[in-house]
Amino acid sequence: MSNHLFTSDATGVTRPATPDEILDAARAILARRIRRGAAISSPRATREFLKLQLAGHGHEVFAILFLDNRHRLIEFVPLFRGTIDGASVYPREVVKEALARNAAAVILAHNHPSGVAEPSQADELITNRIRDALSLIDVRVLDHLVVTGDAIVSFAERGLL
Repeated sequence: MSNHLFTSDATGVTRPATPDEILDAARAILARRIRRGAAISSPRATREFLKLQLAGHGHEVFAILFLDNRHRLIEFVPLFRGTIDGASVYPREVVKEALARNAAAVILAHNHPSGVAEPSQADELITNRIRDALSLIDVRVLDHLVVTGDAIVSFAERGLL
């Protein structure tokens, strides 16, 4: 069996890993795949990474993957935290964070704790506002992904960007 399915406590006794420990191990593996300086060349790995980072929250989290001009990861930043059905997102703060990291492109992502991955009208509106604000400083919005436990919806694939 995989060494991620078992863990040892402080006394050295081996026991089955809890579901949270297994998820933490999976997050660590994906974080190594999508690490600073890695090219975001696999949409599948990006989706898996975002799903593990965002799907388990009981509240909305709006996060950004900041990328350089070759689409290599600079940093993944959960930027805004909301409630069970919304988060306040401020384009000004997104611009400040992009400038601070010298980003050339971003991938926006947030979760829907409701389990419904369909983008709302508010999601489309904030995406357009962020895209417009970032375009003033020559930062491209490559995609906005809405993440749930079962599905991920891409704005780019839907032609919403």
